[in-house]
Amino acid sequence: MLVVDRLPEIVAPEELEGKEADRVVLTWEQRRWTRGRLLTARGREIAIALPTGLVLEPGRILCIQPDWYATVEAAQEKILLISPPDHQAALRVAFEVGNRHFPLAIEGEQLSVPDGTAMVQLLARLGVPWERRLAVFTPIGIGHRHEH
Repeated sequence: MLVVDRLPEIVAPEELEGKEADRVVLTWEQRRWTRGRLLTARGREIAIALPTGLVLEPGRILCIQPDWYATVEAAQEKILLISPPDHQAALRVAFEVGNRHFPLAIEGEQLSVPDGTAMVQLLARLGVPWERRLAVFTPIGIGHRHEH
């Protein structure tokens, strides 16, 4: 099994020429993992042992091997797409979601959260319109590292 302990830095297109492209499809939570086992779309096993705090961004090259390479792809996930009627309602939703330590994504004038009973109950209590969707979920604040 291949162990990835660091990501390729700058990759020139010619470094990938003639190599088979593979991908690892990950949820938003999995993209935050720095340790674990992954399976590529073509069935290759990869173990990751990456630096703490690293977030695997969609499109990022995970590894390059002599005859193949793998990139990170964001998985479609069940989300609740929220359409607050105004700015104040959007702030209220963001506050309430954050106060419960749930992730939140901003998509134009809409917000999204992972689909779950707690969020459905919260949105019903707040009286804001929402709908269930299957989409890539990339919450705000995920890529921020606190380096000193």
